[in-house]
Amino acid sequence: MVFRKRLTRAKLLEFFAAQPPCVVAMEACAGSHHWAREIGALGHTVRLIAPAYVKPFVKRQKNDAADAEAICGAAQRPGMRFVPVKDEAQQASGVVFRARDLLVRQRTQCINALRGHLAEYGLVFPQGAAHVGALIALAEDPESPCRRARARS
Repeated sequence: MVFRKRLTRAKLLEFFAAQPPCVVAMEACAGSHHWAREIGALGHTVRLIAPAYVKPFVKRQKNDAADAEAICGAAQRPGMRFVPVKDEAQQASGVVFRARDLLVRQRTQCINALRGHLAEYGLVFPQGAAHVGALIALAEDPESPCRRARARS
């Protein structure tokens, strides 16, 4: 460890621009790939470490100083595995994948909720997105049991 200095995000690049090229170790997290690209563009060698590999090096309660010390200790281990820095295209691809996965999960939740609500009226449908058309048609049908029950109340 060369520095024991508290930095804000606003002053981070300014600080590294003033330093000679060195090895910068960071814990891999949401913003780490962006910062790795920015710091690497200044001539530094950036090494990202998976949080699971940093955790055994934390000696005391979780705070920024203890995390920094653990990252420094982990980075100096000879057999440490580092996470490759993703470029913007790789990150964008990951965002698309995660967004699609979220939409699929939400769609499944909605289908299951509708199936559950209709089951309360004795209308049982098979699982799967292939049966959604029949579920929606029944829910929208003015003569369906669920519509008739609502009209009576």
